Amino acid sequence: MRKTVLSLFLFTILSLCAQAQTSTGDSSLDLAKYPGLYSVVISKDNKIGYEKYFNGAKAADVFDDQSLTKSMGSLLIGIAIDKRLIPSLDEKIVHWFPQLKSDPDKRKQDITLRQVMNQASGLQHEDLDKLNGIGEYLALTDLAGFVLNPPLLSTPGEVFHYNNAATHLLGIILTKSTGMDVLHFARKNLLDPLGITAVEWAKTKDGYYDLSGLENIRLRTADWIKIGSLLLNEGKAEGRQIVSKKWIAQLLHPDTLYPTEWGFHASHYGLCWYHITYQGQEMIYGMGWGGQFLVVVPGLKLVLAINQSREDQNAIRHAGRFTEVIFPRIFYRASHPL
Repeated sequence: MRKTVLSLFLFTILSLCAQAQTSTGDSSLDLAKYPGLYSVVISKDNKIGYEKYFNGAKAADVFDDQSLTKSMGSLLIGIAIDKRLIPSLDEKIVHWFPQLKSDPDKRKQDITLRQVMNQASGLQHEDLDKLNGIGEYLALTDLAGFVLNPPLLSTPGEVFHYNNAATHLLGIILTKSTGMDVLHFARKNLLDPLGITAVEWAKTKDGYYDLSGLENIRLRTADWIKIGSLLLNEGKAEGRQIVSKKWIAQLLHPDTLYPTEWGFHASHYGLCWYHITYQGQEMIYGMGWGGQFLVVVPGLKLVLAINQSREDQNAIRHAGRFTEVIFPRIFYRASHPL
């Protein structure tokens, strides 16, 4: 999420809970009434059973996916590890940023790729509470220096702090490791094999594609179903192994998880995905600012993708509307088939 305005988030959730009280058993989704909702696509048992677009959106549109980019990036990192282009999750980032060897704080030399993906690197982050904090960050040409040069904010591995600036390092690491830019690597190893051709993505001013989602990838909603389905099918699509079974197992059950204050209540974060046990079902999901979600419920063979407007004034409300009103209805229908 772009902002952690917890009090506003909790107020929004409380107001939406009243709407959700009678929704659990409601068999009608009735989604057309929601302003700012663009699309909902639902797959059950590897078949799309619901695909609707609202408020002028169309199936061919690509959407502003925000931090869903992080979750897709985790698959790309896994593919690079599978190909032995990246040694392991526990490789220290000094391998790609040798300038850390001369930093007076030797703890920086011990920061691992895993810690960056877990939002627990301890590194400098952009100022989310400042009016134009993200804009000022994106105006920089040395985004790696912004995050690596300042003093650590905490000991690596100890504190979870949502950090877009540190997540941007993943795109730099992937580029240095593979010898190709992130979009080229993604097309060759993930997007093209899944038949995903409608892609928009802008580079940041340092010349890299951003895996944090501040300069995010834009995809069709239905194409996110293809990405999420890899988590259901042990990394396979139409019989082809896109991501290794081992890496998918790692994403589904990370070694380390950290509690978060947003998303579904009582969620935990690890390796660029959120995790929760929802009404007895293990669930993994990606989330972007403004209510962009990719949700996978392996036990129900359910994959859901949703895109909504990401304008700041309603972004928290849109996210809460999904977690507290829309998703409970979808979950009920998926877990209580006719």
